[in-house]
Amino acid sequence: MTDEQPDDEPQWVPTRALGRAVLLTGLLLIAGVLLGRVDLVVIAAPFAIGTAFALRRRPVAVPKIRLGTDDNHHVEGATLTAGVQVRNHDAIGYDLVVVRTLVSPWLEVEKADRPHAVTVARGAATEITLDALALRWGRHPLGPASARVTACDGLVAGRPVVSGARAVRVYPVTDPFDADEAMPRAAGLVGGHRSRRPGEGGELAGVRIFGPGDRLRRVDWRVSLRTERLHVAATLSDRDAEVVLLLDLLAEAGRSGGVKGSASVLDTTVRSAAAIAEHYLHRGDRVSLLEYGPAARRLRPATGRRQYLTVLEWLLDVKVDGATYEPYEHVFGSQVLSHNALVVVLTPLIDARSGEMLARLARSGRYVVAVDTLPAAATPPKRGPFTDVATRFWRLERDNTIGQLREHGVPVVAWAGAGSLDLVLRDVARLASAPKAVHR
Repeated sequence: MTDEQPDDEPQWVPTRALGRAVLLTGLLLIAGVLLGRVDLVVIAAPFAIGTAFALRRRPVAVPKIRLGTDDNHHVEGATLTAGVQVRNHDAIGYDLVVVRTLVSPWLEVEKADRPHAVTVARGAATEITLDALALRWGRHPLGPASARVTACDGLVAGRPVVSGARAVRVYPVTDPFDADEAMPRAAGLVGGHRSRRPGEGGELAGVRIFGPGDRLRRVDWRVSLRTERLHVAATLSDRDAEVVLLLDLLAEAGRSGGVKGSASVLDTTVRSAAAIAEHYLHRGDRVSLLEYGPAARRLRPATGRRQYLTVLEWLLDVKVDGATYEPYEHVFGSQVLSHNALVVVLTPLIDARSGEMLARLARSGRYVVAVDTLPAAATPPKRGPFTDVATRFWRLERDNTIGQLREHGVPVVAWAGAGSLDLVLRDVARLASAPKAVHR
């Protein structure tokens, strides 16, 4: 897929070389006539003949510029190849074509700030190859590219021709992630994780007293004869788990250095979301995404490789947009989260509203796991002698908030790649399988 500039009317202007040639020829001819010097006329003759010979055929059409890349799917840290093609549809060749291309700072191109000079023969095309290193996820602009053409031995030049820009999609690199623990509950039909909710299935959950709606084929006659009351075998539903990844986009912290440098809160959020989604989608579970912020974008739950590619595409448009109001009702007002889903909240816990949101989700009876995405080295810019003291007080307050969330039953774990959620998923699974008290 390439981008090409729209057709423009040819606009050719004389260069300084043509001005110097005409000026020098005119001065020599005038001087030869006024002074009666034949030798000056003879000296001026080559300049006049050379200029006339070079201008005997002038270009008519403007060049065409095409801008493209080798592939539409790129990942952080990978090398991509971009190409700028200059095509000459004219009947004469271009003596010199100077090409400049604007490149995003997150696409590391060697000597990107320098122009490229090429020659293009008539009816031919020349391509300039740019090898770039994708430093960070997102949609990064490539171009526009401009070309300035010189023809007729450098005597005429075309107006700069500009091509259209295009966005290069760079997907986040997925950190190694694996979770061996089962999901707390499930709501689908075909996943790899066994459900912990009662239903039709092949895994025995226990024996209970026969009730309305139970099937006769589930009757456990051995227990029924021993207790003289009809009992049935209870099973667990063979269903897939539903995972909701909730991205907290109220605040940003840290500095993004791409794959070669440090990671900001947004970098950690996007990369961890991609890794968790890849893990559970690979096991056949249903995964959905939801933004906690003013936009409140939502990706519907689905399974399979197509959903994974949709998740990566959805994550490219994630950006921090702090709201001045409490976005809880705006996010969850019209969107109903399944009570059987595992809600993984990726949050830096910088804004006080994030802690309140986690507490409200936990009080609603949902299974919530908070993943701390604040980088350990993230510090505010030093603006005075008390910045360090204020930072320490703020971190103490944040640790207090994390402790309060854990007291409310919300496990908080720092993102550390593989095995990050094993311990908390084990605790959540135990809570899900434990009998719940009934209040009368």
